[in-house]
Amino acid sequence: MVRLESSDGKIFTLDYSVASQSVLLKNILEDIGENEENSIPLPNVTSNILEKVFEYAQHVEVVGTNLNVNEISKWEEEFMDVAPHVMFDIILAANYLDMKHLLDLGCKTVANIMKGKTIDEIRVAFSLPPLTDEEQEQ
Repeated sequence: MVRLESSDGKIFTLDYSVASQSVLLKNILEDIGENEENSIPLPNVTSNILEKVFEYAQHVEVVGTNLNVNEISKWEEEFMDVAPHVMFDIILAANYLDMKHLLDLGCKTVANIMKGKTIDEIRVAFSLPPLTDEEQEQ
């Protein structure tokens, strides 16, 4: 078992096989070994995002990954059906933790949301404020 600590202090205990889906964690664990007494701090990821990331990792542990990045499974689609700020935090966490498949899934989801939309529709889809007059002139 592996203990991880989120940026807001929550402790997570995971199986080594789930945690090692992260290249960052796998490398750390290879260096320090499996140690339940000490937690590995993850200062760039909050507990609510770590919960989502490890929900994904546990799913992958059970059913495997969809190796075709161009196809998103129903489960993956539902998993990524979250508020825009949560989606971007998942992408940032996947990048930080070096979880390529989750990063690819997040980026593909963003691309699918943007596909065929105008700039204004994209801004609405991602809850972005309208452009200022100065921004529009640029």
